[in-house]
Parts: sequence; structure tokens; C-alpha cells
Amino acid sequence: MKIKHLRSKWLGLIPLSLILFLSGCGEMTVLNPKGPVAESQYELIKYSLWFMLGIIVVVFALFAYMVIKYREGRPGRKESDYDPNLHGNTTIEIIWTIIPLIIVAMLSFPTVTTLFDLEKAPEPADGQEAKEPLVVHATTADWKWFFSYPEQGIETVNYLHIPTDRPIEFRLTSADAMTALWIPALGGQKYNMAGMQTKLFLQADEEGVYDGRNSNFNGEGFAAQTFKVHAESEEQFEAWAEQIQNEAPALTAEKYDELLKPGLTDKDSFSSTHLEYINHASKEGMGYVVENYRDLFKEKLHLDDLEQQETFQ
Repeated sequence: MKIKHLRSKWLGLIPLSLILFLSGCGEMTVLNPKGPVAESQYELIKYSLWFMLGIIVVVFALFAYMVIKYREGRPGRKESDYDPNLHGNTTIEIIWTIIPLIIVAMLSFPTVTTLFDLEKAPEPADGQEAKEPLVVHATTADWKWFFSYPEQGIETVNYLHIPTDRPIEFRLTSADAMTALWIPALGGQKYNMAGMQTKLFLQADEEGVYDGRNSNFNGEGFAAQTFKVHAESEEQFEAWAEQIQNEAPALTAEKYDELLKPGLTDKDSFSSTHLEYINHASKEGMGYVVENYRDLFKEKLHLDDLEQQETFQ
């Protein structure tokens, strides 16, 4: 029985060992921030981890001290050293009440302060002038992304271009299921919900191509609801926007209705936006997709996830 117990104990350590081993296979994107929002969240994560690690060290140190000092058979130990009926010690009760309150406060204050700071556009870095945020409407539908640029009068599907060193004000909504926009290298996620609009401020400080995705499970095509974020200089962004304005077709109401049909679609670009036809953040627009494609939501779409994921990578 003892051998069986030891075997079960060691087998239980295998999952933990695998997690520790696989964690070294690649760099975690959230720990390699590429913008001020992600940097603030990274610093908060570091602070919380070090603070909790300090608590663990203190607790285990006290545990080891108690085990050694009051172990049975310790030389010089007397039975009178142990009183199992000890109660009503006001000093001890104050200590074990105050210490958790201090711990919660020291974790809560930086977290709440950071969360409130992230609800507004990032402050410009030293030596840089403040810029107005670029407004991008990020609308989801099963299972694709629509990025509308009202300032430029263009719209993209399943990919995104943004200028570096300029705040991006994402206005999030959904045409059907609840989703969440997440670009790990630039910051945390926020929800897209039909019939309402949420705001998320992000910013890229370095040029590059970053991964973005829906981080809230919404059914069959969830794994393929991804997109690429192309962060580039202001000049490159303006040149790209002008090219889309001049070369891409206009987004008609009929074409938009076709794109809203539940399923997957490839990347696309348009020289106008769907905002002039429908506002999914409004009460009138929140049920638009369901009303038009109610029957499709009742049946399985049999998506080939592997082929579709290869298309979107």
C-alpha cells in the first residue's frame, strides 16, 4: 500500500513538470510589451508576482521555523511548551487580521490605479508631442473582424494597419456573439458586445507585425478568428490608407450583408465603411445578423478548421 501511495504521489507531479518544461519553449508575448499599455500591464504583473513570491518565502520560512522549533523529540522540549487549548490571544488575532488586509491593499491599489489609467489615451513619451488618437471601429461577426477607419473612410476585413507612436482608440462592438479583441503585444483584451460599444486604448511603439485574435470563445470558428496588426510609421500608414482609398472597391450594403453571413472569410479591403449602413452598437442594429441569418444559426456549419487556420496565418 505504501508503494502504491508513493507511485500516485509521483505521478501527480508529472503535469506540473510538463508545465514547467514547456514554459521554456517560447517567449510569452505578454511579457515582451511593444507599447505603453502593454508596458503598464507588464509592470503590474511583475509587481504582483514579486510581491506574492515574497509572501510565499515568508510563509514557508515561518513554517520551517515552527516545524523545527516545536518538533517532537527536540532536545530540551517540555510538555508545558505546548498548550492545545490556547485561545483568545488578542495580539495574535489582530496580527492575522491586519496582515491579510495589508496584502490585499498592496495588491489592490496598484491594480485599480493602473486600470483607471488605461481607460484614457496613453501619455506621450518624453520629448514627443501629444497626438489625437486614431479612431478604429472594431466590429466582429461569426467569425471575422471588420476594422472601420472613419477618418480615412476605409474598412478592412481580418487585418489591421496602425501608425506607431500614436494612441489607437478602438470602439468595440459585435454584430452577433460576444467576443473580445486582444492584441497581446500591445495590451489586454476588452469585450465586443452587440447593442453596445466599449472603448480600448492601445499603442504600438515599435514597428512590426503583431498577432491579434478573439479571446472569448464563440463557437465553431473561434480558433480561426484571428488577424494581423501591421504597425508602421505615420508616413507608411498614410500611404497605405491612400492606396486603399484609390484602389479598393466601395463596401456596398449587399456586399456587407454577404460578409456578415456566419462562416469564415479571407482578408479584404474597401474604400468605404459599413458604418453608413448599420450601427451594431445600437438597439436597432444588435439583432441585424440574427434576423437575416436565423436559420444558419440553427445548424452546424462543418467548418474545416485546419485549412481555414492555414489561410489566416
